[in-house]
Amino acid sequence: MGEDIFYKRGRIRILNDDVFTTKTIESGSVDLVITSPPYNLDIQYNSHNDRGSYEEYLVFSDTWIRRCHDWLRDDGRFCLNIPLDKNKGGQQSVGADLTTIAKKAGFSYHSTIVWNEGNISRRTAWGSWRSASAPYVIAPVELIVVLYKNTWKKTSGSKESDISRDEFMAWTNGLWTFNGEKKTKIGHPAPFPVELPLRCMKLFSFVGDTVLDPFMGSGSTLVAASLCNRWGIGIEIDPRYCEIAAGRIEREGRP
Repeated sequence: MGEDIFYKRGRIRILNDDVFTTKTIESGSVDLVITSPPYNLDIQYNSHNDRGSYEEYLVFSDTWIRRCHDWLRDDGRFCLNIPLDKNKGGQQSVGADLTTIAKKAGFSYHSTIVWNEGNISRRTAWGSWRSASAPYVIAPVELIVVLYKNTWKKTSGSKESDISRDEFMAWTNGLWTFNGEKKTKIGHPAPFPVELPLRCMKLFSFVGDTVLDPFMGSGSTLVAASLCNRWGIGIEIDPRYCEIAAGRIEREGRP
């Protein structure tokens, strides 16, 4: 890891780089990937076109997911935070489609966590009022699809866990309820709360493991990695978001 490092602090690294072309990360060097990729929902990012066709989005997804598969160790895990579905530009089963793409890329499926965002209402359209003619059902949830590379049982790493009994009991229930993050507070159009990657790290990795977020955005995954003593690597193509993430790590991370 050299010339592409934008920010470095302790075990945390920010790479101002492109997930599709970066040569900085070695094959088989990552224990856990946690990411929330662009959703193709016409969100206004600085350096990403989020308005492509759904078919283009699926090709885009296949390409970066295959890179993650290569970067993971044989017992590496992959936590993919995506919508259940989308209704902008036509109804699409995003969760099902990206899970299928990941399996075709070589991942094995383990489980799906349903994240009930406590402060989000997606009530935008019901269709014809009180009529069976064309109703729309919109679930105000997101998914965290949990996949793995070659073997689910983790044998590499420190073997040291930092999850409490109560956390383990609560988080192995696959319905998580906590608030989303406000974009106005963070300065990024689609941030996810630190609570999400923090839970994934404690549940699916050991202390000292290497965690990668290939779409780092505002840096929530790296803040969580700093807080729970993981090596954290974030890839982000936009330098402004790299600056936002670095600032958050300084303010919110472990001293």
